[in-house]
Amino acid sequence: MLVTVSTQEDAPGLLVLAVDDEPHGLSELAHCLENNPHIRRIFTCTDATDALRLLASDDAEVRYRKDRGMAPVDAVFADLNMPGLSGMEMSRVFATLNPAPVLVFVTGHPEEAVNAFDLGAVDYVLKPCKQERLDKAIKRVLQSLQAAPAPAAPAGQEPVKTDDEVIAVELAGNTKLIPRANVRWVEAQGDYARLFTTDGSHLVRIPLAQLEERWEKAGFVRIHRSYLVALQLITELRMGQGGYQVVIGNEEKLLPVSRRHTRELKDRLVGSSRNS
Repeated sequence: MLVTVSTQEDAPGLLVLAVDDEPHGLSELAHCLENNPHIRRIFTCTDATDALRLLASDDAEVRYRKDRGMAPVDAVFADLNMPGLSGMEMSRVFATLNPAPVLVFVTGHPEEAVNAFDLGAVDYVLKPCKQERLDKAIKRVLQSLQAAPAPAAPAGQEPVKTDDEVIAVELAGNTKLIPRANVRWVEAQGDYARLFTTDGSHLVRIPLAQLEERWEKAGFVRIHRSYLVALQLITELRMGQGGYQVVIGNEEKLLPVSRRHTRELKDRLVGSSRNS
């Protein structure tokens, strides 16, 4: 679970994420980060799966940054060897963001340094975490951020979001990363949602209403109390027995459209065809 361990509202400094499955190691890392004057706010996670949920976090500051074309955090300080999704695999996901947060690995395994720097990490700190050494890593983070071009948007316009949200799902004891772009439609199943993708379906513990709000700007539309659909994949709206239905893609998959969502869906489809 994501936990904010320190915050100073409206103060200058870095927003960072610390990830370590060992409670003692995470505590040491968070303590050293808090003691550095350049750190303003810290998220801590005990595994990589929870850390990736930061990409879809409802935290006000994270959403503010993403809406303005910024990385969700300035920097990620991560252990490498963690159960399930490793720190290296997690960092590969963060590294695909544009812009991406600065990466720093904090680990007891020096042999992984080459792979870490291949991912673009600015530093590789060996455990146990020492204040002086971590301060040097933070200095490198600052230098990297200062060298990077600042995100900019046209005057009066919101920046176009280029990052694709990634959802971590559990599958037979393993963690699989599902890009939102692979999701075709979503079906509500109580407090859970089933994601239907190009290669199957996956159950996640996220209410459909939350996904509707989160994915609206990504082109997903609610067609029924039980269904959320990628608008671009709807190839036909037809009258069926008992009401309207949509056809998804070329596989003739039919999903029901409730009466209360029909007018909005028609308007969205008309607007989409005019803009294409």
